[in-house]
Amino acid sequence: MDLRVLIVLGPIVLVAAWAAFNLGKAVIKGEASLFGKQGNNPFQ
Repeated sequence: MDLRVLIVLGPIVLVAAWAAFNLGKAVIKGEASLFGKQGNNPFQ
């Protein structure tokens, strides 16, 4: 694999994993305040 691929994909994978981890924690706690007090769906 080319090193540039890792340099580009590395931060994206880290951010995606961090977001999924936080979302999972919020779902387990039953509260989804990850995106603020308006709700847990940022696409509304």
